[in-house]
Amino acid sequence: MLPEFDNTEIAFRYRDNKELKRAQFLFSSMSSPTLTKTGMALTKWAIAWNLPIKSLIKNTIFKQFCGGETMNEAADTAAALGEYNVGVILDYGVEGKEEEHDFDAAVPEFIKAIKYAASQKNIPFISVKITGFARFGLLEKLHSGEKLTTEENAEWERVQGRIDRICNAAWNEGTMVLIDAEDSWIQQPVDDVTDVMMERYNKDKVVIFNTFQMYRHDRLAFLKQSFRKAEEKGYLLGAKLVRGAYMEKERNRAAEKGYPSPIQPNKEATDNDYDAGVIFCLEHLDKLALFIGTHNEKSCYDAAKYMDEHKIPHNSPRVYFSQLYGMSDNISFNLAHAGYNVAKYLPYGPVKDVLPYLMRRAQENTSVAGQTSRELSLINKELKRRSI
Repeated sequence: MLPEFDNTEIAFRYRDNKELKRAQFLFSSMSSPTLTKTGMALTKWAIAWNLPIKSLIKNTIFKQFCGGETMNEAADTAAALGEYNVGVILDYGVEGKEEEHDFDAAVPEFIKAIKYAASQKNIPFISVKITGFARFGLLEKLHSGEKLTTEENAEWERVQGRIDRICNAAWNEGTMVLIDAEDSWIQQPVDDVTDVMMERYNKDKVVIFNTFQMYRHDRLAFLKQSFRKAEEKGYLLGAKLVRGAYMEKERNRAAEKGYPSPIQPNKEATDNDYDAGVIFCLEHLDKLALFIGTHNEKSCYDAAKYMDEHKIPHNSPRVYFSQLYGMSDNISFNLAHAGYNVAKYLPYGPVKDVLPYLMRRAQENTSVAGQTSRELSLINKELKRRSI
């Protein structure tokens, strides 16, 4: 059975009428770039001035896109999704820190999430960002190839130690770790430390995944290069494929600094590389595991169809589909209904700390052509089916 992404009854059966109405309001609001931009600016201003708007944020955009403020709240959300065979990726969504004590404090929080995930059959992954454990300026200097000072070398050693503690805990507990991609001008040290972790922990099964942003024109070649490297060094590749999240920022920075943009020339090129990357991975499942992270219906359908036609079990432990919590439920729940492995990205954390993530979701829904209108049309279709 192949998924039917227009089936809204399956897509929204975990949402009650009130929740659907809230989603309808939010996506309607985000369909206006002006309204979204104004709302983001006002929210930042209100937070900076400590105005009492936390409850407003928590009961609207936070509730739509986040699992809760604490791991216990996120666990309740995960349990609700689990009733429909949809797993989750626990993502402690605190970012933008710059102090060593913040980086150190984050490690036990992630290990706590790993231990909890290991006790729940529907939480196969946690997600980490290297920028949650390392100073941005340090990563930038490493990427540029500049020589580090003695103090900076020690700082980088501490960063690698933090990541290793998390990956080692995941390996011991049987939980998989997705290491997110970052801005192109700090990506090299992220790739380097992820390769080290994959070589260390992906011997018998895939525990650690690197992320390949296919809106970069060099990433399909890098995916194949990473596969060859894993083959040569005797470990399994964990490949999380996404289109990418920083397109406007990447293009603007390239223009400002006068270097060629790392971004594909158009959407068609991105789509072609993404789908080619998925097929490459599906052809090599004996030596890698694939995480298909996308809201693109065609990419998901084509991958599901390929698996079906090539007799790859729908629930193969080497293949997962994923969408963000609060978005593209028509893809997630219909794939799960058809027997494929699906896991929703489920960020959690204090409202103030998760705000950068929420701002990206609002901006993405405004800027990605057709995303908001597609969400709205499906929600309206389901509300009509329910005669509301």
